[in-house]
Amino acid sequence: MNDTPGWASPGSDPSDGREPGASAPADRPVPAGPAEQPADQPGPDPQGPGSQWSREQPPPGQWSTPTGAPAPGQAPPPPPPGPGWGGRPPGGGYGGYGGPGGPGGGYGGPGGYGPPGGYGAWGGGWGGPPPAAKPGVIPLRPLGVGEILDGAVSTMRTYWRTVLGISLTVAVVTEVAVILLQGLVLNDTETTDALNDPSASLTEISRAAGEVALSSGAVLLITLVGTIIATALLTTVTSRAVLGKSVTIGEAWRDARPQVLKLFGLIILTGLIAVGILLVGALPGIVVAIAGGPGGAIAALLVLGILAGAIVTVWLMVRFSLASPALMLEKQSITKSLGRSTKLVRGSWWRVFGIQFLASIIANIVSSLAVVPFTLLGAYSSGHGLTGFLENTNADYGWTFLIITGIGSVIGSMLTFPINAGVTVLLYIDQRIRREALDLELARAAGVENYGAGTPGTVPGS
Repeated sequence: MNDTPGWASPGSDPSDGREPGASAPADRPVPAGPAEQPADQPGPDPQGPGSQWSREQPPPGQWSTPTGAPAPGQAPPPPPPGPGWGGRPPGGGYGGYGGPGGPGGGYGGPGGYGPPGGYGAWGGGWGGPPPAAKPGVIPLRPLGVGEILDGAVSTMRTYWRTVLGISLTVAVVTEVAVILLQGLVLNDTETTDALNDPSASLTEISRAAGEVALSSGAVLLITLVGTIIATALLTTVTSRAVLGKSVTIGEAWRDARPQVLKLFGLIILTGLIAVGILLVGALPGIVVAIAGGPGGAIAALLVLGILAGAIVTVWLMVRFSLASPALMLEKQSITKSLGRSTKLVRGSWWRVFGIQFLASIIANIVSSLAVVPFTLLGAYSSGHGLTGFLENTNADYGWTFLIITGIGSVIGSMLTFPINAGVTVLLYIDQRIRREALDLELARAAGVENYGAGTPGTVPGS
């Protein structure tokens, strides 16, 4: 795959609507001149001795060649229609079109689709467009929603050693770090007790809230690091899977490593943008609260401001959602990748939002199927039981609970990393196929010959 967005434009078709080297129409016979006679077989002299030809020939243009053998240089007549559905209508058309006296010659005839004679780029004028080339996990044409989801799953299934190896390694390292942080550092129950104590002073509540925010931020940072590394590696794997080429974990890391720091910067920048928009939305309520305004007005301004900020944030994050694959595959800078994503999403916001929302629901369901049973098993093994787990979420469950729930989290992350990364990359490729004819460059990179002769359209429901 080319590293720059400047892809070659599609080639132009011949102006006469025929492929080079196509035969002449069957209903327009080409007279065989002397130049078309083989050199070692001179043509018979109609006036010479021993000739079977009559000396009185009909005027030119009023006779046709015998039906037994076509004249040299003339296309053979189409085969007679066979019985049932397998037969081809006369003249290369459908029903009355293209047959004797049919208007326009029908599909495949003069004025129809494809070169004269009925054998065009669509398989002889019947049967619909040919299937698009599919060197890898997706066909090289605009994709439907199901094909994007299937491509992500097919990548995980076809290259499972590399995909699950990356996901499992990142998930295990991330979860071990989280378990150690929670078990050794964030195991102080006094912090959560202070938050649940109605008689706690403002100083105690502020200190407890700060510690909770710090611990949550540390866990979030570790998880974010693992997610970014997995996304960078799986982006490379998915882009190769589109071409039908496998890649090892080492090759994926060597290809992704130069862009990993930029990917960190991109994620942090988009996070700061989201937080900033939410703060701007809540700013009127904060100002009224500082000025000592009524409580009802403060609450209303905060709710409305945060809601408006959330809507703007979602809209902006969807526009920036394809920046990650643009940064990784095009080797763009952070700001240029944001611009590339905005350009690709423009005019397709709802489609991009819907596909990513559906993918996130599927990923969360898959993750829950792995995490919830291990969480309940961990609560039961810790001695508190299911009732104690539901009633006292602040209890210290110890290392047994952390390890068992950590196993469930590893399994969930191992399955959701490929789905999220794969859908984002395939959605990016799909948008570039629709807007920039990326399928032509992908076909050349995959070694597909004679690609672009036909132009299959958008699939229904895409």
